[in-house]
Amino acid sequence: MNWGPLIFLLPFPHLEGGEEFVLRPAPQGRTVRCRVTRDKKGMDRGLYPSYYLHLDSDRKVFLLAGRKRKRSKTANYLISVDPTNLSRAGEDFIGKLRSNLIGSRFTVFDNGKNPHHGGADVGTYRQELAAIIYETNVLGFRGPRRMTVIIPGMSSENERIPIRPRNDSDGLLVRWQNKTMENLIELRNKTPIWNEESGSYTLNFQGRVTQASVKNFQIIHLDDPDYIVLQFGRVSEDAFTLDYRYPLCALQGFAIALSSFDGKLACE
Repeated sequence: MNWGPLIFLLPFPHLEGGEEFVLRPAPQGRTVRCRVTRDKKGMDRGLYPSYYLHLDSDRKVFLLAGRKRKRSKTANYLISVDPTNLSRAGEDFIGKLRSNLIGSRFTVFDNGKNPHHGGADVGTYRQELAAIIYETNVLGFRGPRRMTVIIPGMSSENERIPIRPRNDSDGLLVRWQNKTMENLIELRNKTPIWNEESGSYTLNFQGRVTQASVKNFQIIHLDDPDYIVLQFGRVSEDAFTLDYRYPLCALQGFAIALSSFDGKLACE
């Protein structure tokens, strides 16, 4: 699989059209470097913190905000292009992340219509932008997490192929379970290596991650394990770096990172 040249560049100096930018795949050959901050203040003793995604540059350009919804049967995060408006009904709502009952599988949606509420126009139905599967591992609670990420495939024009399920018998998770992977891309987390000196599992984040955490991960395609599609890791108590590359967009990367914050019974 041709992922393009592996070139690291500084983040984009100027951002126009925030909603379009966060949905557009990263340009081939570039790494978009971002930072996620977590704000636990004023939200029910920290149970429902807010998360913010900025470009990791001197200007700290805001991209996205996310927060877990209260009174939801499953983990459900709203994502907005406005840091002050995290309402489902707001015009700045751009997507959401929803888990299954035990919090081991997540789906990322854009802001299209729910097919159960939508009309005849399938083109207005919400797109599924990613699915994240957390698997148990042979080492049980002590071992590193195992993640599988399913995203829509890309066209020959480097545009995302729309996945708009009409009902619950379709979608990224169902297609992955049924091994019907046409027009889909399967990604995995890079397996950490045990370090005897530190007594922990480690990955090489090229200096972008400075603190050990079970939330630290790198996402790769098995055909090209040296190409890091997404990496995420802690730099302080409530700050994390998030770097993504083609074919991911900012919304996909941010939502995948949000899933790692959730307390999963199956893999924590």
